[in-house]
Amino acid sequence: MTVAVVLLTTALVTVVALLAGAGAGKLARMDGATYPTALTRAAATFAAVITLTIAVAGTIAAFLT
Repeated sequence: MTVAVVLLTTALVTVVALLAGAGAGKLARMDGATYPTALTRAAATFAAVITLTIAVAGTIAAFLT
């Protein structure tokens, strides 16, 4: 049961991070940024969402143990 929960949570976080990155890239392009700049902003947003998720999960895990 716990393996399924971990896998589903990981999939959900990945989808949310991809959507946030795509949104950031699209907004950058709409703002007039070049494709490499938009891709860089999208990648930075993706990494930020993943990092924030890891930090929150670590904090929650510390309280639960």
